[in-house]
Amino acid sequence: MKNLRKISILFLMLILLASTTMTGCGKKSSIGDKVILYTNADDEAVTAMKNALDNNGYKDKYILQTFGTSELGGKIVAEGKNIEADLITMSSFYIDSAENQHHMFKNLEFDTGAIDKYPEYYTPITAQEGSIIYNTEAVKQNNLEIPKSIKDLTKPEYKDLISVTDVNSSSTAWLLIQAMISEYNEDGTKDILKKIYKNAGSHIEQSGSGPIKKVRAGEVAVGFGLRHQAVRDKEQGLPIGYVDPTEGNFTLTESVAVIDKGNKSNQEAMKMAECIIKNGRQELLKTYPIALYNGENVSQDNKSGNPKVFKEALTVDLLKKHQQLSEDCK
Repeated sequence: MKNLRKISILFLMLILLASTTMTGCGKKSSIGDKVILYTNADDEAVTAMKNALDNNGYKDKYILQTFGTSELGGKIVAEGKNIEADLITMSSFYIDSAENQHHMFKNLEFDTGAIDKYPEYYTPITAQEGSIIYNTEAVKQNNLEIPKSIKDLTKPEYKDLISVTDVNSSSTAWLLIQAMISEYNEDGTKDILKKIYKNAGSHIEQSGSGPIKKVRAGEVAVGFGLRHQAVRDKEQGLPIGYVDPTEGNFTLTESVAVIDKGNKSNQEAMKMAECIIKNGRQELLKTYPIALYNGENVSQDNKSGNPKVFKEALTVDLLKKHQQLSEDCK
């Protein structure tokens, strides 16, 4: 009887162990079936993408993880096709650089309907333009003229009254540097940037939203930031104005791309990329009001007055070059 009882207990333990193992495998399989989405997008864009996916049949079928631009860019360039993500949204210049190095993205399998031509392996989700921004009340209080150009920010009357971003930590600053190099070449840009940094003093920000926050609060009178943020603030009745600088409104896009993992590719990733574009753009336009696709309309206020494109292709290497130029000016 004792032996029979031992055999029964052992048999029961084996059944329980097998059951636990099967349950664990089932759970792992369930997670493994989900599309992993990596993104550098800010909160508004993440919300719009989630709404597009959740409201169109993909709720609980993906795992979304956010990163800073530099962090995610480093992962993409370092890991290539071995990256855990199936789908990414990221600054387009990082996607281009990673593709040139690793050939890691699939050609998109859907008609995007984009207004401009883009590589076959990505399509933009947002576009952001640079602009001069100012606090209408602070400008009056300090008897300042509203600047017409980025170069105007070097004038002595703007000392300690302007805010800009550091290109080593925010791509917003790259829009300013592109505009200056296009107009004044690299040597001229260095002369101007040194004076701008001197005028900014302690108001050289690490975040792209830093200048607009300080301009809103009246801590500074003028800044260089993202145009759509100033447009939105003005529409909401805040004492904010904006100027399209004579050097031009330059643009950075963020795009969606699908990782090519061969026969290990998650087939749902391509469908989700299409879903984000087809169903997310309407909400995205509310925050980033630049028309990117056929049929999209934005108000005249949201159309910049001096749009320009940098003469060189935007790459990670070019960014590093301009970051060094910036460092030399501090």
